[in-house]
Amino acid sequence: MSANPQNKDAVDAIIEQWAAVRPDLDTAAMEVFGRVFRLSRAMGDRMEKAYAKFGISRGEFDALATLRRSGEPYTLSPRQLSATLMLTTGGMTGRLDKLERAGLLRRSPDPHDRRGLQVTLTDEGHRLIDAAVGVGLATQTAALGALNAEQAGQLADLLRQLLSATTD
Repeated sequence: MSANPQNKDAVDAIIEQWAAVRPDLDTAAMEVFGRVFRLSRAMGDRMEKAYAKFGISRGEFDALATLRRSGEPYTLSPRQLSATLMLTTGGMTGRLDKLERAGLLRRSPDPHDRRGLQVTLTDEGHRLIDAAVGVGLATQTAALGALNAEQAGQLADLLRQLLSATTD
């Protein structure tokens, strides 16, 4: 893959360095994944800043958003939340503790399982996540402004295909 000289980025410089010292390497995959990793970090930082305005981190946003997306009554078990967010139960407990102290969710006994708990989004949590998701999407949409709608759709399709091929 060759870049237009005016559009070169840090990944191009890395590829050129490898070509100079190891011309035998095929660095095509590095061109893709180097950019995916850098894009992920850059957007992660932008999203963290967007959610900080609401007093929450990206991880806390994810927990609240998962409850909101679950639909009424916006209740899941800690295990369901952990599985969705790919967190250990210990990591989930700390996150839930902080969100509960902030009044954004509440934990209560599961009426169907004496040993279980339910996690429910509070009205305050509902209002906050609805506002935060709007700001987050605006941040992402602004970044996608570098592409036209067709390009953004093609990129989404290609990333879906690649993700599907690399997950178990």
